[in-house]
Amino acid sequence: MAVAAVLASAGALQAQDPNAANDAIRIGITYQPGTRPGLVVVPTSGAEAARDILKRDLDYSDRFQMIEAGAGGAGSGGTFNYAYYRTQFGAQHAVEVVPAAGGVTVRLHDLSTSKVRNQATVALPPEGSAGYRMAVHRAADEVVRWATGTPGYAASRIVYLSGGRLYRIDSDGEDNTTVTPAGQSAFSSAWAPDGRRIAYMRLESGSIMVMDLATGATEAVPGTTTGQNYAPAFSPDGRVVAYARSEEGGATNIFSANIAERCCVQRLTVRGFALNLSPSFSPDGRRIAFVSNRAGSSQIYVMAASGTDQELLVPYEYGSSGPSYAPEWSPDGANVVFHREVSRSPQIFLFDVASQRVKQLTSIGRSEDATWAPDGRHIAFVSDRTGRRQLWVVDTETGRVRQLNTAGAARIPSWSRRLGG
Repeated sequence: MAVAAVLASAGALQAQDPNAANDAIRIGITYQPGTRPGLVVVPTSGAEAARDILKRDLDYSDRFQMIEAGAGGAGSGGTFNYAYYRTQFGAQHAVEVVPAAGGVTVRLHDLSTSKVRNQATVALPPEGSAGYRMAVHRAADEVVRWATGTPGYAASRIVYLSGGRLYRIDSDGEDNTTVTPAGQSAFSSAWAPDGRRIAYMRLESGSIMVMDLATGATEAVPGTTTGQNYAPAFSPDGRVVAYARSEEGGATNIFSANIAERCCVQRLTVRGFALNLSPSFSPDGRRIAFVSNRAGSSQIYVMAASGTDQELLVPYEYGSSGPSYAPEWSPDGANVVFHREVSRSPQIFLFDVASQRVKQLTSIGRSEDATWAPDGRHIAFVSDRTGRRQLWVVDTETGRVRQLNTAGAARIPSWSRRLGG
């Protein structure tokens, strides 16, 4: 099948301002303002760059009511003035970022008990060098863990497509960097669980390539060196890649290949002339969600990782529900996010696996190609609500939405897991 035909079918099936377009999101959860604990990042001298990044990360975590405070919290003898931040601002937490040898020391103060709840000294490379921002992101995620019991998602990145090339952007919308080389056209991509590799379709060959992000070295996935192959997805252990292949006669089927042992190509779907694509592994690796039009309209199905037990996953009303595309399991396996046509415009939906309920998240513009943050509550998606396709992030618990500005139109994002050192 010609590349143009592949893109026609696959395309159909597939930040900086935290307050922008907040009314464009419709969440099925009622959020009561003030239920988040108040947090103030203490304005101290030194380490301003690290503090600014950490403060923004804590804000974007959507776990706290961020409180602005002046530099009036120093007590007598240089002690921390707990009463000042507790009584003047009603905060429950205060965070200090102060210079330390080779980095910064980060402290989380519990204002209700007037004690340091936790602290750590974080080694940082020189400001502006590679790794500086990600080291601060990791520190911010630790502060979220200290305060809430679960880490944040700041130390993660999104890969997306723009102008035929893949780009990588930090979770806060900074450090936008090209991934694939000039002169090479890419399509749909996916992060490996180790955060060190991505898989993507190379348009010139139709192959699925796995790239080492540190070296730029690439290797074709077994079984993809012929035909048109796209929509890759890694298994949770990173050993298997599932993908869609367009075949003779107009059918598209899902295959899997063991990339660890470079063997064992297996066809998972066989259904006449149907389109079967967009595989997504469940977090336990036992099931794969995918798109199929075997019953007429493209909808979300599920099968065992071996290809058996194929059945409809997300319910729909025949004749009234629009076609559905691009499923992705949440990190905890409780939900599947996807987009569905509503009045000829795609919108983001959540499917609760346990309750079998479907909930619409967006309602303005075209919103599609959703991908989960590693915290399991934030989702990135593509929307043209400002006139051009851009990346947006929504918190599914509060409904807060923010834009990640990209130089060109963005498509088909994929969010990494938390990235280690």
